[in-house]
Amino acid sequence: MKTLILNAQVVNENVIQECDVLISNGHIERIGLDLQHIPADHTVNANGKHLLPGLIDDQVHFREPGLTHKATIHTEARSAVAGGVTSFMEMPNTVPNTLTQTLLEDKYQIASETSLANYSFFMGASNDNYEEVMLTDKSKVCGIKIFMGSSTGNMLVDAPEVLEKIFANAPCIIATHCEDEPTVRQRMDHFRALYGENVPYNIHALIRNEEACLTSSSFAMALAHKHKTRLHILHISTGDEIVLFEPGIRSDGQILCLDGTKKLVTAEACVHHLWFDAEDYHTLGNKIKCNPAIKAPHHKEVILQAVLDNRIDVIATDHAPHTAAEKAQHYWQAPSGLPLVQHSLNVMLELSKQGKISLEKVVEKTSHAVADCFQIADRGYIREGYWADLALVDLNGSTKVAPENIYSKCGWSPFEGTDFHSKVTHTWVSGHLAYEDGVFNETVKGKRLLFNR
Repeated sequence: MKTLILNAQVVNENVIQECDVLISNGHIERIGLDLQHIPADHTVNANGKHLLPGLIDDQVHFREPGLTHKATIHTEARSAVAGGVTSFMEMPNTVPNTLTQTLLEDKYQIASETSLANYSFFMGASNDNYEEVMLTDKSKVCGIKIFMGSSTGNMLVDAPEVLEKIFANAPCIIATHCEDEPTVRQRMDHFRALYGENVPYNIHALIRNEEACLTSSSFAMALAHKHKTRLHILHISTGDEIVLFEPGIRSDGQILCLDGTKKLVTAEACVHHLWFDAEDYHTLGNKIKCNPAIKAPHHKEVILQAVLDNRIDVIATDHAPHTAAEKAQHYWQAPSGLPLVQHSLNVMLELSKQGKISLEKVVEKTSHAVADCFQIADRGYIREGYWADLALVDLNGSTKVAPENIYSKCGWSPFEGTDFHSKVTHTWVSGHLAYEDGVFNETVKGKRLLFNR
């Protein structure tokens, strides 16, 4: 099966140029000009549109198994593909928690049967599963996830001797959720006693504050440097943490410091920490309650600047759907997390239209750098021989977010009512046209990500 994409503005490796792209057997066979003479089974005229590498989201919660009233791998992968996200890495705080190799492979099996997007799953760490963590196959699993802050189930790792052992011996990259648990608990008790049920609009930012994030991120970084461990710190939410990270460059598929040495510690920013701020609690309330919290307005500006100077290496979502009824509960009962994966590219393209980040930098942070950071095999770039993971976008189009066009199972979005000035028209996953103008083709499923480690 051959597909020919003609006259696209290809955004790739810091260059935008008009090209044709030939897809064959799931891979990019040729990139060049005047390929229209090549016979193809399907031709797409992309005149006036931009062709991007499909986004790779390194942090999502698709809720399966055990929490399927909120979401499933099937529903959320569809939502991702509709937004131009072609690959995802999913977190282990499902039910049961992904704390054994058997449970990890169970999720891969579900994805192989139901996921429209390419997929990988993190192996979860706890205070008592060290031996299972050490069995992780670094060539087939994206990484090890450590919650260094409160989470669900048996996922908090706070035993110092366990953290030391995992950091000293991890077979692959460690990804951390960094919030200092004692700080969060102390502040929660303080504000509950102070306000009871009549909480201020921005209480979540006050409880899960800058101190909690900086304390935990600093501790994780110290462990990484002590043991020379490859560490990836997820969802940076404060400007205070930015001083921990070095600016860097990408070169030959690697994330490097400015002196040319490999970055030991990389960082991720999420779209909601670049888009919302604490003032939005006034209107959205629990809909934007997430961990770590969305904080005061100045933080998102500092985080964006850190993205631009490569202190923060990748952009993701931390997509974490809950039902509308769950989020409508009182603050103390409402769960943390929000659905984001369908509109993450729209958010970044909107920031680009506002002049805050270039289109080339958006592609770098959502595709190239993610592939480099996790050493993903043959994805994240528009290159001959690579898998054809592609998103075609109309930068003159419009995406009005409304319940009837939200594909996440939860059926709502914090972006409802927003009119983004861009539209994802086509998404190819491993060469398969999985989405075209609101129509899904689920006859072919996504593939398991592999890693060059």
